[in-house]
Amino acid sequence: MTKINLYGLKNCDTCKKAMKALEQKNIDFDFIDIRSEADLSSKLPEWLNSVEVDKLVNKRSTTWRSLTDAEQEAALGGKTKTTLENNPTLIKRPVIEVEKTIYVGWTKDVQEDLI
Repeated sequence: MTKINLYGLKNCDTCKKAMKALEQKNIDFDFIDIRSEADLSSKLPEWLNSVEVDKLVNKRSTTWRSLTDAEQEAALGGKTKTTLENNPTLIKRPVIEVEKTIYVGWTKDVQEDLI
Protein backbone atom coordinates (compact mmCIF):
# COMPACT_ATOMS: atom_id res chain seq x y z
CA MET A 1 0.00 0.00 0.00
CA THR A 2 0.99 3.59 -0.54
CA LYS A 3 2.52 5.63 2.26
CA ILE A 4 -0.01 7.06 4.68
CA ASN A 5 0.29 10.38 6.51
CA LEU A 6 -1.75 10.56 9.69
CA TYR A 7 -2.25 14.05 11.12
CA GLY A 8 -3.40 14.28 14.70
CA LEU A 9 -2.46 14.72 18.32
CA LYS A 10 -0.50 12.14 20.29
CA ASN A 11 -2.92 12.33 23.22
CA CYS A 12 -6.05 12.02 21.05
CA ASP A 13 -7.83 8.72 21.75
CA THR A 14 -9.15 8.43 18.20
CA CYS A 15 -5.67 9.00 16.78
CA LYS A 16 -4.27 6.35 19.14
CA LYS A 17 -6.89 3.86 17.94
CA ALA A 18 -6.07 4.59 14.32
CA MET A 19 -2.32 4.23 14.87
CA LYS A 20 -2.76 1.00 16.81
CA ALA A 21 -4.98 -0.51 14.11
CA LEU A 22 -2.55 0.47 11.34
CA GLU A 23 0.40 -0.93 13.32
CA GLN A 24 -1.42 -4.22 13.96
CA LYS A 25 -1.96 -4.60 10.21
CA ASN A 26 1.70 -3.69 9.54
CA ILE A 27 0.65 -0.68 7.50
CA ASP A 28 3.43 1.88 7.22
CA PHE A 29 2.43 5.43 8.14
CA ASP A 30 3.94 8.70 9.28
CA PHE A 31 2.39 10.49 12.24
CA ILE A 32 2.44 14.30 11.98
CA ASP A 33 1.48 16.36 15.02
CA ILE A 34 -1.17 18.78 13.84
CA ARG A 35 -0.04 21.47 16.29
CA SER A 36 3.73 21.41 16.00
CA GLU A 37 4.75 19.59 12.81
CA ALA A 38 2.02 20.09 10.21
CA ASP A 39 2.34 22.81 7.59
CA LEU A 40 -1.30 23.82 7.90
CA SER A 41 -0.97 26.80 5.55
CA SER A 42 -0.30 24.39 2.68
CA LYS A 43 -2.35 21.41 3.89
CA LEU A 44 -5.63 23.14 4.75
CA PRO A 45 -6.41 24.28 1.18
CA GLU A 46 -5.94 20.67 -0.02
CA TRP A 47 -8.08 19.29 2.78
CA LEU A 48 -10.81 21.90 2.32
CA ASN A 49 -10.93 21.14 -1.41
CA SER A 50 -11.32 17.43 -0.67
CA VAL A 51 -13.79 17.34 2.22
CA GLU A 52 -16.71 19.44 3.36
CA VAL A 53 -16.04 22.11 5.98
CA ASP A 54 -18.52 20.47 8.37
CA LYS A 55 -16.54 17.26 8.15
CA LEU A 56 -13.20 18.93 8.90
CA VAL A 57 -14.27 21.28 11.72
CA ASN A 58 -14.72 19.55 15.07
CA LYS A 59 -17.80 21.21 16.52
CA ARG A 60 -17.72 18.93 19.56
CA SER A 61 -14.35 20.18 20.77
CA THR A 62 -13.63 22.36 23.78
CA THR A 63 -11.96 24.81 21.42
CA TRP A 64 -15.17 25.15 19.39
CA ARG A 65 -17.23 25.84 22.49
CA SER A 66 -14.77 28.53 23.56
CA LEU A 67 -15.19 30.48 20.29
CA THR A 68 -17.63 33.37 20.05
CA ASP A 69 -20.63 33.03 17.74
CA ALA A 70 -18.86 35.29 15.22
CA GLU A 71 -15.72 33.12 15.34
CA GLN A 72 -17.80 29.98 14.85
CA GLU A 73 -19.50 31.55 11.84
CA ALA A 74 -16.11 32.53 10.42
CA ALA A 75 -14.84 28.98 10.95
CA LEU A 76 -17.65 27.60 8.83
CA GLY A 77 -17.65 30.41 6.29
CA GLY A 78 -15.01 32.29 4.37
CA LYS A 79 -12.42 32.30 7.17
CA THR A 80 -12.17 28.55 7.70
CA LYS A 81 -8.51 28.26 6.74
CA THR A 82 -7.42 31.11 9.00
CA THR A 83 -9.51 29.90 11.93
CA LEU A 84 -8.14 26.35 11.65
CA GLU A 85 -4.56 27.58 11.30
CA ASN A 86 -4.97 29.63 14.47
CA ASN A 87 -6.79 26.81 16.29
CA PRO A 88 -5.44 23.45 15.05
CA THR A 89 -7.37 21.57 17.73
CA LEU A 90 -10.55 22.55 15.83
CA ILE A 91 -9.55 20.10 13.10
CA LYS A 92 -11.39 16.81 13.42
CA ARG A 93 -8.88 14.02 13.87
CA PRO A 94 -7.22 12.15 12.50
CA VAL A 95 -6.80 13.55 9.03
CA ILE A 96 -5.34 10.79 6.90
CA GLU A 97 -3.72 11.31 3.52
CA VAL A 98 -3.32 8.41 1.14
CA GLU A 99 -1.92 9.83 -2.08
CA LYS A 100 -4.60 12.37 -3.13
CA THR A 101 -7.37 10.87 -0.99
CA ILE A 102 -8.19 12.61 2.30
CA TYR A 103 -10.00 10.85 5.13
CA VAL A 104 -11.23 12.61 8.26
CA GLY A 105 -11.89 10.66 11.44
CA TRP A 106 -11.56 6.95 12.16
CA THR A 107 -14.98 5.73 11.09
CA LYS A 108 -15.90 2.24 9.95
CA ASP A 109 -15.80 3.45 6.33
CA VAL A 110 -12.27 4.77 6.75
CA GLN A 111 -11.19 1.58 8.48
CA GLU A 112 -12.65 -0.56 5.69
CA ASP A 113 -10.77 1.45 3.08
CA LEU A 114 -7.43 1.39 4.90
CA ILE A 115 -7.23 -1.89 6.81
